[in-house]
Amino acid sequence: MVLCNLLSHAGFDADEGAERAERRSRMPSLVRTLAARILLAVLGIVVVTLAVGFALFARLTSQTADVRATEQARGIAVTLGRVPQVAQEVVDGDPSHVLPALGSQVRASTGASYVVIIDRTGLRYSHPNPALIGQRIEEPVVALDGQVHTGIDEGSLGRSANARAPILDASGRSVGEVSVGILESEVGVRLNAQVLDIALYAAIALALGVAASLLLARAIKRVTFGVEPAEIVALMQEREAMLHGIREGVLAVDAKGAINVLNDEARRLLGIASTGLGARVEDVVPAGRLRRIITGDLEGTDLVAVTDEHLLVLNRMPVLVGGRNAGWVVTIRDRTELEALVRQLDSMESLSTALRAQEHEFSNRLHVLSVLLELGEVEEATRYSRELQAETAMASEEIRARIGSPVIAALLLAKMTVAAERDVVVRLDPGSRLAAGGDDDLPVVTVLGNLIDNAVDAVADDPATAGRHPRGDVVVRVERAEDALELTVTDTGPGIPDERLTDVFLDGYSTKEPRGAMRRGVGLALVHRLVTRAGGTIAASSPGGARFEVRLPVRVHEGVS
Repeated sequence: MVLCNLLSHAGFDADEGAERAERRSRMPSLVRTLAARILLAVLGIVVVTLAVGFALFARLTSQTADVRATEQARGIAVTLGRVPQVAQEVVDGDPSHVLPALGSQVRASTGASYVVIIDRTGLRYSHPNPALIGQRIEEPVVALDGQVHTGIDEGSLGRSANARAPILDASGRSVGEVSVGILESEVGVRLNAQVLDIALYAAIALALGVAASLLLARAIKRVTFGVEPAEIVALMQEREAMLHGIREGVLAVDAKGAINVLNDEARRLLGIASTGLGARVEDVVPAGRLRRIITGDLEGTDLVAVTDEHLLVLNRMPVLVGGRNAGWVVTIRDRTELEALVRQLDSMESLSTALRAQEHEFSNRLHVLSVLLELGEVEEATRYSRELQAETAMASEEIRARIGSPVIAALLLAKMTVAAERDVVVRLDPGSRLAAGGDDDLPVVTVLGNLIDNAVDAVADDPATAGRHPRGDVVVRVERAEDALELTVTDTGPGIPDERLTDVFLDGYSTKEPRGAMRRGVGLALVHRLVTRAGGTIAASSPGGARFEVRLPVRVHEGVS
């Protein structure tokens, strides 16, 4: 049932469709689904990345283009400045007007924006603007120092990458300068030529981003079984409130064997001090029947496991989601108090049955006495009454003479009476001796009572003794040594196979059918834990029938809570 609640709260029940649709309708339309959120996030990242990348690319490309244009302008200016004819025409004042045509030709063949030839006084002999030929420049002629000067200038034609090289005559003297420039617009043209490539790359990147976002959203939705983020938050809140609000322990394990759900009640019942989440079952649950039930090595419903503190009933249910194994869920119920009450009720029922039988027997005896008295046989009635009194007091006096503890003596008398109704004789071994003392009798009563009950059941239910009267014996020996109390219970039943002698103390092991609501395979397990925690020992053997030997420290109550 808990598993069904978990799955229904997780959104895997078909009836949750309307609720999920209502939740989605309350979310903003643009970010309503996980796919839309991932798509917007991926597109935002891609767009921002492309914008920043394009800005950096444009800046680097512009700087690279400026450097290349400057070097190109430098090469043109240096080459032209070293032509002897140019130096001669500049010195002569260009009488034949050769330099304007030469500047135009060089500009056309090299792709330069302008080629200006200037003499020492700053007089222009060539210029793209014919109106400026024959006029002087406003700035000084810097190349007269014999060096090449480069840079980005704001000239009359606009911003340009400029190189100024000296015009050298035959003696190597600077007689003027050649100024070559490549306008920034020319650089922009080259940059714009690459915009299409950049745009194509951006489009491809966006397309890949969209495809990747859709695939990612699909993969995430497959993992989350189609539940949207807002629904996941709501379901997590509901799950936490439910898991920690119920009185049953809930432990969920994923397909890899790691614990992913462990509520407070399960942690208390299993004795797990840490959170336990993410750990494997083998790391937090000690070896034994309890771990085997949780891991699925033992299968069944309402399986019983006994710990040092609790009697637990566990159910393990696999979780299949979308046809896939998602792990399993284990529900844990604490049956300690209920099982104790059931066993007490069973004992009371056995005692009431014995009392009814005794009442019937006493009624018969009283009827015999009344008839004898009516017939006037007073002496015979007196003799019969004395015989009944002696028979009744014999067993009681024998027990009281050997067992000093009134509680243990009363237990033995009660067990004898109950066993007699099942045609089984419970006898006290003649060697039994137990003086009255201050020790706690409750653990002794629990241990001895369970052992006698098991022995009586074994003898009474043995098919081999059917028809016998009595069907068998149960012999109890109680003896106190120097530092320990020794209990021995022997029966004449079918005994225990040698290969199962170590299994009889395991919780859940039993060869008998359940009787009513009382669970089998618990009594001896509880006895074993009680004796062990008290610092004692218990051993089983089968010399013809079953034999259990218990040794408890004298101060029993110091070792038992």
